Amino acid sequence: MKSHRKELWFQVNTRRAYINITREIEAELFESGIQEGLCLVNAMHITASVFINDDESGLHRDFERWLERLAPEKPYDQYDHNGYEDNGDAHLKRQIMGREVVVAVTGGQLDLGPWEQIFYGEYDGKRRKRVLVKIIGE
Repeated sequence: MKSHRKELWFQVNTRRAYINITREIEAELFESGIQEGLCLVNAMHITASVFINDDESGLHRDFERWLERLAPEKPYDQYDHNGYEDNGDAHLKRQIMGREVVVAVTGGQLDLGPWEQIFYGEYDGKRRKRVLVKIIGE
């Protein structure tokens, strides 16, 4: 069995963002040479997520409104976590959106549904964060 590991780095200029990283993951799969196996993609920071969904701007705005209702950023003092930092909401948003995805690799391609794309979700931006890509198979 072969394996391939790569860290992707992201830095957004806003507190929250959704970045389609499907092409970057496909490039790593191509570089790996793996034809059949599994591809793990996970956020390496506790205020960011990786998830699969549709790449549609209205849906991204819906995510933003929904998450803000569930875990509003302000007032900062509503979170026991906030003391040194002001990112208690970001930890909760990540918990909701998820840490990682695993995608089957079939015929050297990500085996995604017709509208599925892989996203990096940022909930406490303005600093560098990484995503791990680990591909195993033959």
